Amino acid sequence: MIQNQIKFGWKAILWGKKRPFVFLFLLIVGVISPITPVNGTIGKPKWGFWAHQRINRLAIFTLPPEMLIFFKKHADYITENAVNPDKRRYAVAGEAARHYIDLEAYGDSAAYKLPLYWQEAVQKYGEDTLALNGVVPWAIQQYKSRLTEAFRQRDPRRILRLSADLGHYIADANVPLHTTHNYNGQLTGQEGIHAFWESRLPELFADNYDGFVGAATYESKVAKRAWQAVQQANAALDSVLRFERELSSRLPANQKYALEDRNGIVIKTYSREFSARYHQMLSQQVERQFRASAKMIGDFWFTCWVDAGQPDLTPLGNFSLTETDQQEAITEKQSWLKKLFTARSEGEN
Repeated sequence: MIQNQIKFGWKAILWGKKRPFVFLFLLIVGVISPITPVNGTIGKPKWGFWAHQRINRLAIFTLPPEMLIFFKKHADYITENAVNPDKRRYAVAGEAARHYIDLEAYGDSAAYKLPLYWQEAVQKYGEDTLALNGVVPWAIQQYKSRLTEAFRQRDPRRILRLSADLGHYIADANVPLHTTHNYNGQLTGQEGIHAFWESRLPELFADNYDGFVGAATYESKVAKRAWQAVQQANAALDSVLRFERELSSRLPANQKYALEDRNGIVIKTYSREFSARYHQMLSQQVERQFRASAKMIGDFWFTCWVDAGQPDLTPLGNFSLTETDQQEAITEKQSWLKKLFTARSEGEN
């Protein structure tokens, strides 16, 4: 049993925190032939990088025309770069903690009792404790402020980069298994449930999800909204674990799992029958969290723009990333991979 598995936002790569080389291998192979582990095996990705990208793209179309003139033109960038925070989590100090929060570390009802704001949390618990247990609701607030300033400065490069990043952290905050230390069921004998919820279910059912989430609206209480996302996700956690356990007790292993051929590789994954029953028991929970993520991202992007004074983005509509910009981005991403070779596990001296 892998006791220290890492939490990748909305995707199914679930390996030990002390395994940066495994992550590197999967990341490189994924460029050649997209694969992700499913329940310890390898399967076709769908609710992973794909989900972050799809959610960011849906969020773009919640924006008003005054913002769409810029965001729609750069939809591909915001979509493709939605996964950057996951790619750099081992290469950038402090990155991993921005993707989750282990609420159990703070006692009962922690999602409702923890300080809304970062400085208050630091004064009460200290930065080391907060970093150890995840900081996603505070990271959302931080990136909201950064994006607001980017709009105020009318800096198209920073707007694009921060919009993509903020979308990622918001999506992560809406995942039930990103709010608990038992993020892969490793404490309850349900190893693999993270990938099951995030990858297998959407792989089978996402084509039927409703992608229309309405128009973006202004959020006057950013900190409260960030915490509400965590609260709602955590409230769904009991169902995520309980329903899987109940269904597993009723079906033998040969009905729970199946072998499937993915890109020429035979993998063991959750059977379609088991997945369909579980998806039905959850009553569209995955779809609700998917939609909530897209709506929240659109709301926050819109709020950043409004708080920046609603700058005219029309001149930025002509902005294009130069070949130099693109090459710098490629070089930066390659540097993240290189740093993984020398990365130490979180918590190691």
